[in-house]
Amino acid sequence: MSTTLFSPLTLPCGVVLKNRIIKSAMSDSLGDGTGHPTDGQSKLYRRWAKGGLAASIIGEVQCTPDFAEKPGNLVLDDNADLSRFKALAAAGRENDAQLWIQLGHAGALAYAPTSNPVGPSALNMVGLSCSEISLDDLKAVPTEFARTATLAKQVGFSGVQIHAAHGFLLSQFLSPLFNKRDDDYGGSIENRMRLLLESIRSVRAAVGPDFPIAIKLNSSDQLEGGLAEADALKIVETLDKTSVDLIDISGGTYFPGAKSASDGSAKGPYFLEFATAARSLTSKPLMLTGGFKTREQVEDALTKGVDLIGLARALIIEPSLPEIWQSDQQNDPTFPRFSEAPEGGITAWYTMQMTAIAEGNEIAVSGNLSEALEDYEKRDKARTDVWLRHFSP
Repeated sequence: MSTTLFSPLTLPCGVVLKNRIIKSAMSDSLGDGTGHPTDGQSKLYRRWAKGGLAASIIGEVQCTPDFAEKPGNLVLDDNADLSRFKALAAAGRENDAQLWIQLGHAGALAYAPTSNPVGPSALNMVGLSCSEISLDDLKAVPTEFARTATLAKQVGFSGVQIHAAHGFLLSQFLSPLFNKRDDDYGGSIENRMRLLLESIRSVRAAVGPDFPIAIKLNSSDQLEGGLAEADALKIVETLDKTSVDLIDISGGTYFPGAKSASDGSAKGPYFLEFATAARSLTSKPLMLTGGFKTREQVEDALTKGVDLIGLARALIIEPSLPEIWQSDQQNDPTFPRFSEAPEGGITAWYTMQMTAIAEGNEIAVSGNLSEALEDYEKRDKARTDVWLRHFSP
């Protein structure tokens, strides 16, 4: 095996990652319903830090309570109790690890029981509807991202990731399927990426030159008429001229009825071919997220232009996987196999396994997906009640 996996990487901003393994962003759904971290959430990220990774990214940290993806999301704004976020940031930075937050805005995918979803354009689909975001509200998004990034730096998080993938707001703007605007933010790919570029500039101006800013970008939406690889490569080429420190490549969407890439049966990384093409268009560090199941796959990707590996479910199955691999043990995680999975069932199962780690319990080696989904939805309902009481005017 090569030694690249455990060699440090210096980001353009000067920050050094101790190795090439990052826990990619997942919606852990461990907030308390008021937008604040819980002790269990700190325990989860401390566990990953002690397992030897270079950094973890907390998925879907909201800049306002208005467009959250789930009622278990964190909300880091001027009304937050910053002491609770400081505790989480400190826990995730143990063992020389870094802890970044993902700046989120769910847009059309905002959780309807707590939101009035908005998107680039109005939608009226089976299972999903939203109104068109106003120009004033659209222009406020970069400022909101910048404010939350400033607070993240203040309380001790190590960096931020701007979420422009998986069908959330910035991803919706990039996609011609969901962005039908006829103003400066719609039409050509140059217009459709305008909000993303404005967000990068605003966040960089707020946090200064030495703080990591990553972007999570779809290689494609994997939907007919959605963001295609050719346009995604144009975005990569444009990002090369910005101040971002890392481009995290993923794909797919959480729009109702769309199959999640992570629930597929592919045996290898999902977007490696795209990452290889992107390598020729940018000198920025590239991170590839999705589908890694073995060390051999990880090592192979690092020989093909990828600089960092994003692992999610593998680190739920084995939180100490980096430490295991660095000790030259060839143990790869054993993933459970599920058949006839209900929609959302696999995601719910892995989310509840994060809860098990947060509570100090052993994870399951198998399980009932319908039961996991029921527990997951029951918790969302309880936290919805808390959210509405806490954030109602």
